[in-house]
Amino acid sequence: MTHKILIIDDEEKLRSLLARIIKSEGFEVFEAKDLKSGFKKLEQTDIDVVLCDVKLPDGNGVDFLQNIKGSFPLVEVILLTAFGNIPDGVQAMKNGAFDYIVKGDDNDKIIPLLYKAVEKVELQKKVQQLEKRIASKYSFETIIGKSKGIEQVIDLAQKVAKTDSTVLLTGETGTGKEVFAQAIHENSNRVGKSFVALNCSTFSKEILESELFGHKQGAFTGALKDKKGFIEEANGGTLFLDEIGEMPIDLQAKLLRVLETSEYIPVGDTTPKKSNFRLIAATNRDLKTESDEHRFRSDLYFRLNIFEIKLPSLRERIKDIAVLTHYFVKQFSEKTNKKTLHIADDFLQKLENYSWPGNIRELKNIIERSVILSNGDTLTSDVLPYEMQHQTEKSTKSMSAFSMQSVEKLHIQKVLNYTKGNKAETARLLEIGIATLYRKLEEYGIENSKI
Repeated sequence: MTHKILIIDDEEKLRSLLARIIKSEGFEVFEAKDLKSGFKKLEQTDIDVVLCDVKLPDGNGVDFLQNIKGSFPLVEVILLTAFGNIPDGVQAMKNGAFDYIVKGDDNDKIIPLLYKAVEKVELQKKVQQLEKRIASKYSFETIIGKSKGIEQVIDLAQKVAKTDSTVLLTGETGTGKEVFAQAIHENSNRVGKSFVALNCSTFSKEILESELFGHKQGAFTGALKDKKGFIEEANGGTLFLDEIGEMPIDLQAKLLRVLETSEYIPVGDTTPKKSNFRLIAATNRDLKTESDEHRFRSDLYFRLNIFEIKLPSLRERIKDIAVLTHYFVKQFSEKTNKKTLHIADDFLQKLENYSWPGNIRELKNIIERSVILSNGDTLTSDVLPYEMQHQTEKSTKSMSAFSMQSVEKLHIQKVLNYTKGNKAETARLLEIGIATLYRKLEEYGIENSKI
């Protein structure tokens, strides 16, 4: 690609000389005799670098620099002056000049400077393209679905995105909470800044505290050097705390202090630090109930619940299953080097009749599995998991009082009552994972953890 250079100078002989020298290096050169005509060239042509004289008939190049940067931020500007002037040079750099050189004395610097300026322009354009790709990946337009429920949620998210308010995303596991968090960030005033995500259920209390607040060297065994926490990394941008309902109570108090004062203290340190970030939190728990039962700090809950968005489960947006299925089939057909598969009616019907405890994440996994197992050019129900193929027969039978399911349901209810609704303790006593417990609560329709 040939890079385009614009020379703005009222001295025609010097301008022509510079043009010949720069053209000999393989650049495409445009010329202008004053600021007005120079700005027109910028509007008409995709200029990369401007060489601009400071003293021109219709203005000053140092002041004009701000106009260029305001309208064409990726264009680099090198200012030329007949007389070295330190204040002008300082102001030029403040206004965003790439460099400021003296005619005659610094002529040998022009070509090397142009190459450096062009290199910077190329890098900036690559960064801009990458940011556009990221933004398009996480834009609200890419969230699939036309059901009333999802459209209402998108509308709410779009409205809150432009503010700096804390957002609480609630809903079942697998409903796309992180996708919404990313979309809110990419459509906020903090776009281009860091988006930092941390899952609070992944770490022990001690490690989570270090990940969140950072630590000083020697703060604990294994702390071999200072480490930035996610709060510091998110400065200027957005911090996304997933599964915030799993955060230990004492860490909740420290997080609340950060939200109220913007100050935090790394583990092992005594000096407070500041961080300006926007918080988006997510949970599949009912934090109101958790706070009422003293398993989650009520003051933190009210601080988080400034703007709650409840994402609908896949069961509540059945009309979106077809469009999501077509999207995932196309995606995984390409990934496995297959032609995009057709979708049989019985395949789609089984998907629409299923309860989807794992929501969109589960649907995505099922489609990937089905595409891999398919032999022909059409997806039929025989490639679905056994329980999905036979769900109709299963769902028509009432649960017998003597069935294992009935016994399991009753046992879960008894343990929940014993723990007074503490799901983490219930899962521990049942010797199952917390996610498995939530799935079984949903499957058996056990509401509010009570019998």
